[in-house]
Amino acid sequence: MARFLVERAAEAPDALAIRVARPNGQGVTFDDTTFAELAKRSGELAIGLTWAGVKRGMRVSVFVRPGVELIALTFALLRIGAVPVLIDPGMGPKNVLACVERMRPGAFIGIPLAHVIRRLRPRAFRTAKVNVVASGRGGRLIARLGLAKHIDDVVQDGWDKNAPLLDTTADTEAAVLFTSGSTGPPKGVTYTHGMFAAQVDALRAMYGMQPGEIDMACLPVFALFSPALGFTCVFPPMDPSKPGTCDPALLAATLRASKATTTFGSPAIWRRVVPHARRAGLDFPDLRRVLIAGAPVPTDLLDAFLGLLPQGADVHTPYGATECLPVASAAASELVAGELRARAESGAGTCVGRVAPGIELALLPITDAPLASMADAHPFEQAAGERCPAEGYGEIAVRGAVVTREYAFDEPATRAAKIPVDPDARVDDHEVWHRIGDAGYLDADGRLWFAGRVSHRLETADGLVMPVPTENLFNAHPAAERTALVGRGPRGAEVPHLIVIPAAGQTPGPELARTLFAHGDAHDLGRAVAGIAFKDAFPVDVRHNAKIHRGELKTWLAGRPDAEVITR
Repeated sequence: MARFLVERAAEAPDALAIRVARPNGQGVTFDDTTFAELAKRSGELAIGLTWAGVKRGMRVSVFVRPGVELIALTFALLRIGAVPVLIDPGMGPKNVLACVERMRPGAFIGIPLAHVIRRLRPRAFRTAKVNVVASGRGGRLIARLGLAKHIDDVVQDGWDKNAPLLDTTADTEAAVLFTSGSTGPPKGVTYTHGMFAAQVDALRAMYGMQPGEIDMACLPVFALFSPALGFTCVFPPMDPSKPGTCDPALLAATLRASKATTTFGSPAIWRRVVPHARRAGLDFPDLRRVLIAGAPVPTDLLDAFLGLLPQGADVHTPYGATECLPVASAAASELVAGELRARAESGAGTCVGRVAPGIELALLPITDAPLASMADAHPFEQAAGERCPAEGYGEIAVRGAVVTREYAFDEPATRAAKIPVDPDARVDDHEVWHRIGDAGYLDADGRLWFAGRVSHRLETADGLVMPVPTENLFNAHPAAERTALVGRGPRGAEVPHLIVIPAAGQTPGPELARTLFAHGDAHDLGRAVAGIAFKDAFPVDVRHNAKIHRGELKTWLAGRPDAEVITR
């Protein structure tokens, strides 16, 4: 992976690699770094970290704010064969410390506050023998106290831009990225250099991405692809651990001032930015593509966003997971028009598009049990022109060059999610199928439809019910801002209930519930909803602020008195 930055710096040394946007009262200004400057900084860090004791294969926990330092450090570690471990600090202190301890890092690089936490909670960091404090207020004090070396003191002059890159192969471990923990404890996903390279190739092939484009990166992990794609990476002024609280005016200003051609972010961001832009009469004339992922994207949001883009531009909804991305993708221009929109708003689920190049997909009968082989899984087969599976839903499983093989230091999770192609071999040594943990189906035209997480299924007296198709049905009504379907009662006899965030100006209560019941009665899924409860907000994941924690909502609903649940 390190070669991408070196090659881009040689091809276009004066091209902008990173632009960090800062509010200036009237909009934003930028701190700029060229590819030559970024490559030089990264190379100097590579030499300095080597002298400091960072070795090939060593896991290095990195807690650095988005910007030049994050990108330079990551590519420096890749260059010397170390393995950066990137953990989302938004998952909360308890989860963060547990993840660090499980990874057993040999080195720790973090902002000053992270080193204060390391001092207060030393057990999680006890394996880290090399400690470096990144730039930031208090960094020099941390260094003077002997708690860590300052990053500016680690940097070594004399970097040779013609120095050979470390000899790595496709199977060389490159990094550990953590899942968001939205449906269980966060897990460390082991990436190899080959998997990252395959992702770069897939993104280029799917979306026609070209060197020289400008990317506004609203998800720091995705920003690491920018140098590999030859993009200028723009970091907007926002807290990436709280995308749902972003300032829409600042993000809109950054998009326009940077002339970004592409951007990636969660639905929570665009639910704020798109309405602001429409109210302010703004458009985004330079954007060619928008990627929105992390949770199902409402059709009306896609439709509204298209109206802000120039002719020929599109909004895409890539589908996948930390363990495998991309798996499929759909274009808004197709989703908001005609049949697909009508199907989605009538309870068909969320269309996530056609399967990505290089991905092989299978649908499996839904089970919580580990699967030792695909023979044990009994995958469904699809005949030409037929929906697969013919009735109900299957669990989505994939294989391909972008599919990761294991979770770091978590063999039980690996056994649960991975199906080895060769059941007699270790899964981390051979190609595997990955169980995404989502339920869905392929329609007769080969498009993949998402119905929800397998763990969020309702097991009712009448059979399996998945939440997303019903939610889409009710989300289409203008009186509902957002809905979540959960079961009330014991597993096997759960009764579907809808929890509703009312749209602005709507008053929660029996009258609104009757309106929604009437809307749903035109469809079997809607008629199955036995009760409605109202809530101001939903618990959501920390990374995208978009995935609903339905387990928490089920517990909340179970504690509601009958008077607060409106039944038919």
